Amino acid sequence: MINQKMQDAINKQINREYFSSYLYLSMAAYFESAGLKGFSNWMRVQALEEMVHVMKFYDFLLQRGGTVTLLDIEAPQSKWTSPLNAFEYAYAHEQKVTGMINDLLTLSNSEKDHATANFLQWFVNEQVEEEASASEIAQKLKLISSSSEGLFMLDRELAARVFTPPPAPQQGAKA
Repeated sequence: MINQKMQDAINKQINREYFSSYLYLSMAAYFESAGLKGFSNWMRVQALEEMVHVMKFYDFLLQRGGTVTLLDIEAPQSKWTSPLNAFEYAYAHEQKVTGMINDLLTLSNSEKDHATANFLQWFVNEQVEEEASASEIAQKLKLISSSSEGLFMLDRELAARVFTPPPAPQQGAKA
């Protein structure tokens, strides 16, 4: 059974992951309205990945005998000054999420909740990828600067990103 302090912290993280999904959907809409369908696609895939994170926390909390409490989701920003500005924002957001995951891990260790600490290791590794991905695209945008040809090529590259759902748990196995 998970303790109340850890349960409350995970419920808060569920909310934060929902916000992340909303944020990336907002960015997808921004890029779509700018005619950058590849950028929009990349953000839509990112939003779906954030929903996978929501469900991982949700299922884990229920597995541990906790209660899921869904909180109000804050409205995300909806406008950026440029594609670079949007990806720098995404990178900063992922750094913030990394801090949140680290705080959860610190709490789980202080509560001697080894099951939660073990569960959170997946997110620790995931955040390394999340930060690297957003940073890489921001760096590419800096390199192409005001080159419309470069922007077009990057848009085509980002259009190729595909959401791959995680494998379903095996029959009889817990998620």
